Amino acid sequence: MPPSSMRDLSHPIVDGMTVYPGDPAVRLSPALEIDRDGVAVTALGLGSHTGTHVDAPAHAIAGGRTMAGVALAELVGDAFVFHLEGLADGATYGLAELAAALPDGALPDALPPIAIIHTGWWRWFGDERALRHPTLDPAAAAELVARGVHVLAVDTLSPDPTDAAGTTSFPVHELVLGADHLIVENVAGLEGLPTRVRVGFFPLRLGVDGAPVRAVAFLE
Repeated sequence: MPPSSMRDLSHPIVDGMTVYPGDPAVRLSPALEIDRDGVAVTALGLGSHTGTHVDAPAHAIAGGRTMAGVALAELVGDAFVFHLEGLADGATYGLAELAAALPDGALPDALPPIAIIHTGWWRWFGDERALRHPTLDPAAAAELVARGVHVLAVDTLSPDPTDAAGTTSFPVHELVLGADHLIVENVAGLEGLPTRVRVGFFPLRLGVDGAPVRAVAFLE
């Protein structure tokens, strides 16, 4: 498949970039330099949930699977993209909004394994407004899982509300990850994607609670 048929859906990882409140800061600094050492090497300091990343069940579920138990095949496949641009700050969206985003206005009984929710909020990544992103109704998340969704991907910091002061309430995380499924957060560049598309989320091979991913849409 030629590179022109792929779209990168990832935020770049850069020094000092936005992170979820309370997560480790991102630090990139020269460790070796060509003039001094003959090669360039960058020292990386970052959390496992930096930028565009996948949450393994262990992120919110005690004893849940870590990324060591997540197969690449789980993160590559057919997806529905729900285009929900225009939501207000802090809005909650549910089944009605998801169904209205589809061409026929109805949610199929059987969904593909990946659901991507495009609110347009990825554009605010790095801005204070990113914290006021729309959130998914837990009942709608449960219905997506019941209809076959294994990977829930969002273009926001979280499918749950984000509190700048920190929060301990993550109902969508508990529901999706508690069912041994996966969540991908901070997906970017979703505008114009077809409703049905093949995608891949390719994580760093870290055997912990999550990992940054390179997110890709494969376009015909």
